[in-house]
Amino acid sequence: MSETNLKKRIRGGHHVYGTSVSMTIDRDSLAERVERGGYDFVAVDSQHAPYSEDRLVAFCNMADDLGIPVNFRIKHTRNAYLIGNYLDLGPSGIEVPQVELVETVDEAIDFFYYPQKGIRSWGGGARKNSANMERLEYADWWNNYGMLWMQIESVEAVTHARRLAKTGVDCLSFGPTDLTFSMEGHPNYALKTVDACVQYVVRELESSPTTVCFRNGNPSTRNKYADMGVTVFLE
Repeated sequence: MSETNLKKRIRGGHHVYGTSVSMTIDRDSLAERVERGGYDFVAVDSQHAPYSEDRLVAFCNMADDLGIPVNFRIKHTRNAYLIGNYLDLGPSGIEVPQVELVETVDEAIDFFYYPQKGIRSWGGGARKNSANMERLEYADWWNNYGMLWMQIESVEAVTHARRLAKTGVDCLSFGPTDLTFSMEGHPNYALKTVDACVQYVVRELESSPTTVCFRNGNPSTRNKYADMGVTVFLE
């Protein structure tokens, strides 16, 4: 596990590995899981899991003490305007679920980054690394550190992936189950499998600094998706 500017590693096309955990996991179990799997970050969820702000702060503090970056999936696409508030609770990154519209991406970027790159409001004692720098230094550090993901989970999102990979978006992450629902509702769609969609998006992003994440589930499938061009893996 390495925390050394994970954003730059993702944008540089390095293979980066994460694992999904519950916010209720204890410290020893978290440390053992990350060490055993060689993970670079952990992902926690509020879209499909119980969540409270106090619990997220406590979890991020524990992970920070262990040197583990936290990627947090927000509850709903329409909550993109709250990203700055979520970040004030301690995550190192944000994943926005079910993204289909460029307008959602624009809103997420605005509230993820500090001026002059975005419009994120200043404040929050639980922010990542908040005690170590003054305002402008911290804003510059965050804008080059924080990780912003858009989750693509429909044929519409796959088709328009290049438009969603705007400057400031580090990763397009696949939601394979919801994408499968979407494909079942579009039987004439040109891409017939999730894997075909992954390959298509990888090709679409070849000239972009935005990379592709796939929820591969376990390490045994890493090579399969790496061969397709995936560089971020969530297990």
